[in-house]
Amino acid sequence: MINPRKAVVVGLGAVGASIVFALMEKNLYGEIVLIDANTDKAQGEAMDLSHGLPFAGTINIHSGTYEEVGDASLIIITAGAAQKPGETRLDLIDKNIAILQSILKEIKKTKFEGNLLLVANPVDVLTHEAVRLSGYPEKKVFGSGTVLDTARLKYNMGTYLGVDIRSVHTMIIGEHGDSEVPLWGLTNISGVPLDNFCRTRGIDEHQQKLQKIYEQVRDSAYEIIAKKGSTCYGIAMAVTRICAALVRDEKSVLTLSYHLHGEYGIEDVALAVPCIVGSDGVEAVLEPPLTWQEHAALQKSAEALKKNIAEAEKRLEAKKSAAK
Repeated sequence: MINPRKAVVVGLGAVGASIVFALMEKNLYGEIVLIDANTDKAQGEAMDLSHGLPFAGTINIHSGTYEEVGDASLIIITAGAAQKPGETRLDLIDKNIAILQSILKEIKKTKFEGNLLLVANPVDVLTHEAVRLSGYPEKKVFGSGTVLDTARLKYNMGTYLGVDIRSVHTMIIGEHGDSEVPLWGLTNISGVPLDNFCRTRGIDEHQQKLQKIYEQVRDSAYEIIAKKGSTCYGIAMAVTRICAALVRDEKSVLTLSYHLHGEYGIEDVALAVPCIVGSDGVEAVLEPPLTWQEHAALQKSAEALKKNIAEAEKRLEAKKSAAK
């Protein structure tokens, strides 16, 4: 039986620990189990986080094993090799698919029937592999996608336009990475089309500036990693937002990485698209009207991901054959 107030976080690096802290602050779960290959790390994080509970509420935060995940409503997988300065998310493919395979092997030994949220990078590739390898219903297997990228875009645009970032309505779809696609055609400021808003504010030649803003968003993780070694707080807040939609059955629209079957004319690959999210996972994929440029860019993003997945699977099979 699923306990809707129980979550598991696998991987207690900077991202995993930050996610647990953010979840604790929001008091979304009554129990959070911490699992890491380094059991001392999981125990230490659980102790440190638990010491803040007098300020947060009654939550059972503890380290554990895969034997405890069977009744969880959500497993969040952050475990994986960290992205280093100069690396792209796709450079992590082989290492992190192998780590994911080992994690799924342990989860499948249990009676887990909840939702599976992929956060480790490359998140779209790992979401695709999780669907393929787990055998769980596809609506219950999804990645954090471009929820963070969309938030970054809203922040940068609000700053540039001189308006509350909560009034900026836009999204990024596609790969969580270098081929991600901003949907300028749908962007509005509290219902006012972007071009109209810019004219009202006396902002000229904004198209060139928007391209620079998009490039800043696309490359921001590289800059943060170069400066401080990792990104953790933004993604922790993004994951907490996803968890709130699940726990509260909100039916929120979030740009999750999801396995597509013909939507947008794309088959058999996971990438970020607007999804209706409730307690049972992804309830529907939305297909807002795209410009032809946006649609072409999304197709290109999907093809790039498919190519990388195929090459990675080929390399992994070759390694298996060589090991026999």
